[in-house]
Amino acid sequence: MLKIDPIPDLPKAVAGTPEGLTEFRRQEALLKTGALQNAILNSANFSSIATDERGVIQIFNIGAERMLGYAAADVLNKITPADISDPQELILRATELSAELETAIAPGFEALVFKASRGIEDIYELTYIRKDGSRFPAIVSVTALRNGRGTVIGYLLIGTDNTARKQVEAERQHLLKEQEWTNQQLHQANLTLRESEEKFAVTLHSIGDAVIATDAAARVTLLNPLAERLTGWTQAQASGRPVDEIFKIINKETRLSANVPVAETLAHGTVQGLANHTVVIARDGSECDIADSCAPIRDRDGQVIGAVLVFRDVTEEYAAQQALRDSTALIQTILNTVADGIITIYARGGMIKTVNPAAERMFGYSGIQLVGQNFSLLIPELDQDQRNGSLEYYSASDEARAVGLGREVLGRRQDGSVFPMEMAVSEMWLGGERYFTGILRDTTARKQAEEALLQAGALQSAIFNSANFSSIATDAKGVVQIFNVGAERMLGYTAAEVMNKVTPADISDSKEVIARAKELSLELGTQIEPGFEALVFKASRGIEDIYELTYIRKDGSRFPAVVSVTALRDAQGVIIGYLLIGTDNTARKRVEAERAVLDQALRDKNVELESARQAADKANLAKSEFLSSMSHELRSPLNAILGFAQLMESGVPPPTATQKASIDQILHGGWYLLELINEILDLALIESGKLSLSMEPIALPDVLLDCQAMIEPQAQKSDIRISFPQFNAPCFVNADRTRVKQVIVNLMSNAIKYNRVGGAVEVTCKKVAAQRLRISVRDSGEGLSAEKVTQLFQPFNRLGQEVGSEEGTGIGLVVSKRLVELMGGEIGAQSIVGTGSVFWFELNLVAAPQFAADSDAPLVPAQPPTAPGAALRTLLYVEDNRANMELVKQLIARRPDMRLLSATDGMQGITLARIHLPKVILMDINLPGISGLQALKILREDPATRHIPVVAISANAMPRDIEKGLQAGFLRYLTKPIKVNEFMEVLDMALEAAQTGLDRTAMEESM
Repeated sequence: MLKIDPIPDLPKAVAGTPEGLTEFRRQEALLKTGALQNAILNSANFSSIATDERGVIQIFNIGAERMLGYAAADVLNKITPADISDPQELILRATELSAELETAIAPGFEALVFKASRGIEDIYELTYIRKDGSRFPAIVSVTALRNGRGTVIGYLLIGTDNTARKQVEAERQHLLKEQEWTNQQLHQANLTLRESEEKFAVTLHSIGDAVIATDAAARVTLLNPLAERLTGWTQAQASGRPVDEIFKIINKETRLSANVPVAETLAHGTVQGLANHTVVIARDGSECDIADSCAPIRDRDGQVIGAVLVFRDVTEEYAAQQALRDSTALIQTILNTVADGIITIYARGGMIKTVNPAAERMFGYSGIQLVGQNFSLLIPELDQDQRNGSLEYYSASDEARAVGLGREVLGRRQDGSVFPMEMAVSEMWLGGERYFTGILRDTTARKQAEEALLQAGALQSAIFNSANFSSIATDAKGVVQIFNVGAERMLGYTAAEVMNKVTPADISDSKEVIARAKELSLELGTQIEPGFEALVFKASRGIEDIYELTYIRKDGSRFPAVVSVTALRDAQGVIIGYLLIGTDNTARKRVEAERAVLDQALRDKNVELESARQAADKANLAKSEFLSSMSHELRSPLNAILGFAQLMESGVPPPTATQKASIDQILHGGWYLLELINEILDLALIESGKLSLSMEPIALPDVLLDCQAMIEPQAQKSDIRISFPQFNAPCFVNADRTRVKQVIVNLMSNAIKYNRVGGAVEVTCKKVAAQRLRISVRDSGEGLSAEKVTQLFQPFNRLGQEVGSEEGTGIGLVVSKRLVELMGGEIGAQSIVGTGSVFWFELNLVAAPQFAADSDAPLVPAQPPTAPGAALRTLLYVEDNRANMELVKQLIARRPDMRLLSATDGMQGITLARIHLPKVILMDINLPGISGLQALKILREDPATRHIPVVAISANAMPRDIEKGLQAGFLRYLTKPIKVNEFMEVLDMALEAAQTGLDRTAMEESM
């Protein structure tokens, strides 16, 4: 029996000392703990069962007696707690603990206290069995009882009846199941709602119309994807914004804003629609034609709480309608222009309904005369009791229609004449009415051609049987099949001796055949065997082949022949043989020998002419050098004369009237002499072949504007009215911009100088061919006689104007003619005495200049935005062609890190370069004033600009031009049209070179 040791007597502490006070408090706490233990042990609400170390019950309190129905005497020292527990639960607990603690635990009392015996807190649920056999669930807490040495001397099992809690838990489980069922219903409702929402979302995503929903304040609440695409706004961006900010519409024809129908729908609760020709403008500015309607959104009470706007892109529908109209117009145009006559006839009665212009011309009637008449009026054979349904006889078969054939009939014109024709009839139904359409073709010309073909066949037969040509036809292997009379006479064989026995190679010089095989092998890059193959190889490849060969006659004699070879093919294009037509070349050889003698004499003569030409070239060179030297020698004193004359003219005090008249004479003569020197030098430069032109697409309207600005002062001074053409579309010609202006200004200056007082000058432009434009300058002067017109364009010939009041050099027209011809054009004039003259020149039209990107390389994409605060790099482009300048501006617009400066001539470019010191300079070669090469030289001589990389961009694309430019000092030489990728690469390289040059300069300055 478990014994509880009494509390041993402890040494008495002396009262009033600290030790005494501590001892008092300890005993007081011990008494309280004992009282608490007794209260728990004797409580009727807890079963307190204490056992010895083997599990035999030693204490069985009142609560255990009440809970289990045993008296203490029934169990003390008799049983263990395992005996009043559910044995199946004990087995299960032993199994679980064995697995948990990885040690074998036997079912029974050990399973109840194993954890407590190891010092592990253990509270578990167990089913107790009452004395009467009934069961109840209990919560059991197990504690190991140990003595002062820590040895287990027993166990205390305190249990509580868990029946009430189980009932509560069962009720809770029931409630949980109810809640779970409710949750399932809510979940199913949510799934149904989500499915409905998903179906609605899928509908909005897949519907072919755009949808915008608003609230009652006309603010956007929903956009489907198509609405996002058409408006350019996303759902997130548009949500909450006013609908008229998102849905911007205009009238397509007036371009005025249109009212969004949402406001009307919200105000009146009615469905609203848009008028036709409405255009929606997306956020990015793109446009599309739409058709739409707006309907109210109502709540359960019927109150308008918003609006839904449904619209769709009808651009393609409108385009289809336009295409249908265009197609109708096209069909009508075809009917009006087709060469065949087309007549529509009512199937019932054979009356004519419509005719096209070709049918009118064919029969000599007008359409009004034919409509309502019987078709037999035009086709006499129909007027033979066959009017009803007789046209079905003339319906073309499917095979005939496939090759464009109909039935042959005779047509009768209005004048009674008849002519052969083909008629193909087709049936059609329109609006429930049956019609026939007759396609009629006049075959008069074809009949005549067939007759001519028959005659040609007879001619061909005559040639084939001619004794003057050898006609030899072979099969595909080369064996002779036909040997005509000419071949028999020429070669001495009869046809029977060669047909199906030999090839043309057998009657040819074998050495020549071998040589021909070698030559063809080298020429065509393939091995060709000597023999018949060498004679027909080219013809077998579809290459025209005529060659000279030596034929060998039956008697062994030889003669030269010229042979033409043709491959004979069947309908499928397969070679079935060859035709060799030869002529005796003996007489021609004899002539050639005589010609050789003449050729030698001609060569000797050419040597003499070459010597004379060289002498003329030397004289021409001497003339050019003389003119160049004289230009320099004349310009220097002329500069002084004109300079000091101008100083005298503007001096203080001003010159007297007599002095002023003298000075005017000096200036007038000086400027005239300078003009004469310039024109003589231009002519000399052209005639020496040293004039360099920059051929490129130039905008003619821009050139004419420049010319107008240059010539108007002269016209106003002479009281001459001038007019220029207006251009409704871009117009580009292939020419040198500067030289075209020189030609136009020269022609207009002449038209003003030799005009009447108060006269007029008109400039016009007209296409004279698909790719040819004529620029004409018409004046209202006295005009020229036919004799004088023939003397135009002669150097220094002023046609009798030497004694007139207007000065001139007589060289301007000559220079203009040479310049126009160098630019691939031509120049001319017409004149009527007393009426005036028209001087014109023609140039080739070209398309507007475009970027030339590599075919397999993508265009350079736009660069990312420049970082805030980053410095812009300056690029200077010197170019007088506005179109080329615009192209480069577009390219540089892709580089946000750069800014572009532009100059139209070399001197202006040099000035800008000195002021702004750009990172890179782009330079055209042919510029007004100084050339790009001269401008480069000046930049290189200036210390401030010599470090700037200069890239040439020119239409002068000859290798010698490029080499000359690079030798002059250009970093790179690009040719027009510009290739975008190459341009960007060269620009980056030039910028890098500029930076390297600056770093080197800074280093040198620091040293």
